[in-house]
Amino acid sequence: MTVSRWAALVWGCLCLLAVSGHAASARPDPAHLRAGEFVWHPEVAPEGPLVVVVSLDEQRVYVYRNGIAIGLSTISSGRKGHETPTGVFTILQKDRDHRSNLYDDAPMPYMERLTWDGVALHGGTLPGYPASHGCVRLPKAFAEKLFAITQRGETVVVANAKAAPATVVHPAVLAPVSVAGAALGHPMDGGMMWDDAASPDGPISILVSVRDRLAVVLRNGIRIASAPLQVSGDFVVGGSQLFVMSEGFDYMPSPLDAARPRHLWSVFAIEGSAPKSMDELAAHLSVPAEFARRLYPILVPGTTVVVTDLPAVRDRPLQPVLDAVSNRKR
Repeated sequence: MTVSRWAALVWGCLCLLAVSGHAASARPDPAHLRAGEFVWHPEVAPEGPLVVVVSLDEQRVYVYRNGIAIGLSTISSGRKGHETPTGVFTILQKDRDHRSNLYDDAPMPYMERLTWDGVALHGGTLPGYPASHGCVRLPKAFAEKLFAITQRGETVVVANAKAAPATVVHPAVLAPVSVAGAALGHPMDGGMMWDDAASPDGPISILVSVRDRLAVVLRNGIRIASAPLQVSGDFVVGGSQLFVMSEGFDYMPSPLDAARPRHLWSVFAIEGSAPKSMDELAAHLSVPAEFARRLYPILVPGTTVVVTDLPAVRDRPLQPVLDAVSNRKR
């Protein structure tokens, strides 16, 4: 995809975020989604490999592209006696207007088949608890959006606490599994790392978690670098914000490398308060000098950076983590 086409696509997606204050305040809270609610921000990572993680314990589905969460939704999985199986699946078949050949011709819009014996992702009724015959029901609008970006052969991981690590059962902003469905370790295991050979080319996405004091660089969905993040005082972002690199430079030195010019960035609030500038972030956040030096040359127009108060990874339900962030702000 050319830079100009890529930029047009990103801008088109981001324009959807330019809503009124009333509409913005009505956005679902990711930590308190009610049955049928979802969050969808594909502009966070417009390119890269896709993986879907279904947490049966949380009754949530998480969609990751290029290693970053772009969607979160409530679900309704299989009820007692018809439990949704756990494991690593691939999308075997897609059918926009499918009807069940097992259960009275029941409509299964935007069906994405996981097994040949009847388990699938599809739009349906979400009563707020497991109620299906084994499928993963999604809000119809979310199912339509997911259907539009997935392809046959892509990975769907269905997990519960009996069958998977806690980091997979309780996903966060950073994908807890590889695109093949294998559980990943914590990105700070072993301290700072940089390995270009892990993924030599592809789109770049960067996650900066103020909560975890962590910066992670992903290329084509694979982590190529991570480093500890230094945070001054009790600084918080006030939600989650997206930075998209533009073409060109200004006349100021880059906070990553003072000997080189600063890139231009557009900033958008994904969740929470008004967006902060790169200058404000640079005044409060920093990474090791070697990490910054190596980061500068791989940035290209269209690179996305998500800066958030949410955790990059977690091994417990989300709300206690958010409470801890809220307490730091007081």
